[in-house]
Amino acid sequence: MKWTTADLCDQYGDELHIATPDLVNYGGALSCTGIITTLKVYEDNTLVRAALEEPSNGRVLVVDGGGSERCALVGDQLAQLAVQNGWRGIIVWGCIRDSAEIATMPLGVWALTTHPRKSVKLGTGQRDSPVTFLGVQFVPGHYLYADEDGLMVAARALMK
Repeated sequence: MKWTTADLCDQYGDELHIATPDLVNYGGALSCTGIITTLKVYEDNTLVRAALEEPSNGRVLVVDGGGSERCALVGDQLAQLAVQNGWRGIIVWGCIRDSAEIATMPLGVWALTTHPRKSVKLGTGQRDSPVTFLGVQFVPGHYLYADEDGLMVAARALMK
């Protein structure tokens, strides 16, 4: 089914939590929707790799990186893992790198900005807990909708 965030807002406005427009889509896909899986990490992308190595089953990975702009949490290798394992998109409250390569992939990758430095690998963080940034709480199992006009969350699937 064809959808846009604008149309979904018109139809389901009261059910939606709309993020502030602070992220940029660096991916090759202009939109994505899926069930939310969350991570809370800080300058460590070990859990990001672990999640993206799994089959997605229609999920979108939401990474609360604490808004850090000191290193990247996703690069071309992790984005390629996401594509191979069927992830629908990655939302990063932080930075990515290898943006030119990620732009060629059929994946939506929203982030604050880019940074060339890779993250540390300590294995720290939390998985599948609600995270809040951009004025929205991202709850595992809820649904994310993102396109050129915005990013929003609903507690249920809005389309069949």
